[in-house]
Amino acid sequence: MAQPPTKPAPTKPGAYDPNDRPQGDRIAKLLARAGVASRREVERMIEAGRIKIDGALVTTPATILEHLRGVTVDDKPVAKPERTRLFAFHKPSGVLTAERDFSGRPTIYNALVNALPKGTPRLMPVGRLDLNTEGLLLLTNDGEFKRAMELPSSGIERTYRARTFGTVSQAQLEELIHGVTIDGVRYGKIDANLERRTGRNQWVEMTLTEGKNREVRNVLEWLGLEVSRLLRTSYGPFKLDDLGRGQAVELRKEVVERFRATLKPGKGDKPA
Repeated sequence: MAQPPTKPAPTKPGAYDPNDRPQGDRIAKLLARAGVASRREVERMIEAGRIKIDGALVTTPATILEHLRGVTVDDKPVAKPERTRLFAFHKPSGVLTAERDFSGRPTIYNALVNALPKGTPRLMPVGRLDLNTEGLLLLTNDGEFKRAMELPSSGIERTYRARTFGTVSQAQLEELIHGVTIDGVRYGKIDANLERRTGRNQWVEMTLTEGKNREVRNVLEWLGLEVSRLLRTSYGPFKLDDLGRGQAVELRKEVVERFRATLKPGKGDKPA
């Protein structure tokens, strides 16, 4: 004889019910969207005990919330998220792409003090430029937008111009389109072109999509060239153009939203 289906035992008040999945998003994602910090930085802030909900310490970035009411960072309430904003900054050589440097070296935030209008929200750099690399650095108040722009799967092109010393041919540069492995590190395809040359000095333009640490310098040095100046001229559709060194400008909302709509965030990959 068939047995009647058994009813699930009632859940005790306060007990975890696996069928009752919480609604909302992870706190790290919400705080990144609100411009507090990137997801990774939020996770570090949670580990450091800097984030609370209604006075209670948050212990895991997996905490699910529907909103940020009652959330504090360093005991200060988190403001409501603003619309996504994007700024172009001409980073000078000799400043770090970092919030602070314990050895006292200047950072982009030192340089941005007089470059941004009053009332500008906290901005995060999209990717990085090395200490001695100058040029276009994008900054946004939206941590999720920042992450999407950094993911290798986004396929966003970055273009650099390098002043180099040594001997190289256009044929050698064109071989980089197939990618290259240097000291065990694989660099993807690079579209490289030889620009004007004077003796053994020349400018090389390189367009790539990964942007791994010191990628341009490492590849050019692998070709036997010495790099005396490195400048990023574009990131996706955004150009450095004639933006003065140390200056910043906000990009038009319509342009930013149109570009954002083209992004296709991938799963499982990490920013380069």
